[in-house]
Amino acid sequence: MRTLLDLILPAACAGCGTAGVGWCAECAATVAGPPVRVRPRTDPGVPCWTLGPYAGPARRAVLAAKERGRRDLGEPLGLALAHGLGRLRDGERPLVLVPAPSRRAAARRRGGDPVSRMAHAAAGWLPDCRVVPMLRVWWGVRDSVGLTTNERQHNIRGRVVARPGPGAGPRISANTEVVLVDDVLTTGATARESVRALSRIEVPVCAVLVTCSA
Repeated sequence: MRTLLDLILPAACAGCGTAGVGWCAECAATVAGPPVRVRPRTDPGVPCWTLGPYAGPARRAVLAAKERGRRDLGEPLGLALAHGLGRLRDGERPLVLVPAPSRRAAARRRGGDPVSRMAHAAAGWLPDCRVVPMLRVWWGVRDSVGLTTNERQHNIRGRVVARPGPGAGPRISANTEVVLVDDVLTTGATARESVRALSRIEVPVCAVLVTCSA
């Protein structure tokens, strides 16, 4: 019952703990600026952008969405993502958001995929934009928390596959901008494998945008 009440009326801001608000204006401001270009250690082969560093309110919000079932954060983090996409996109072209892949077991434990939830919220704020969840990870992929750069690369290498699922909608045309979205960018290993998997089915990614980068 406590979890249900927190979803309806969050007890405190996920970023700073202010009572009575799920995500306060001060914490929202930490991911509201223009996206910043980052260059992860593992190069995905496309430009990578972040809304802020993996620290402070942004880090706490990502962890709350992932580990504490704060599904209410999908909307405000999605709005921040939409603002960032609005600054980066070519307004003359359709936009497709592809959520980074998540392990099914992790998604079930979290009550859904927070990255997909954030992407759908962002698409709702943007004209001519849709979400196409087409990335999957094979069994055997471990949680990347605590892994070194080399271990992350080995953990995910060759284990991301791309295929449009049911309800993916019309085929993605060559005129479409495709952006890979995720909550955190660390080494870049998952982003690189995701970009590679999409390229194999002739879906070229033009950029990666994340909520925060480590």
